[in-house]
Amino acid sequence: MQKNTIALLTVVGVLAGCAKKPEDISPAYISPTSYQSFNCKQLAAEARRVDVALTEASAAQMQARKNDTTGVILLGLPTASLSGSNIAPQIASLKGQKQTIHQTQIAKHCI
Repeated sequence: MQKNTIALLTVVGVLAGCAKKPEDISPAYISPTSYQSFNCKQLAAEARRVDVALTEASAAQMQARKNDTTGVILLGLPTASLSGSNIAPQIASLKGQKQTIHQTQIAKHCI
């Protein structure tokens, strides 16, 4: 019983170092001044660009998460996170950009 508990705690500890799910990553702060000079058309285009980039980054993050899980099971190490495949900071930035663009669109009465 005690060996099982130790093994379970070890696995949980290693998995905690794995790549996060994209939906669990909080947006980074992006200054609204970044988009102040954009008009409504430019904001819409930028929103589309960020959405595409976020979709691609989220897919890459999910793959890193899968690779980490496989690495933990086979080697006992989150291999994707160790190799730099974990792109949580990029996802946080894209989420922050998306949020700031949306807020700027509202402030400029674009939507």
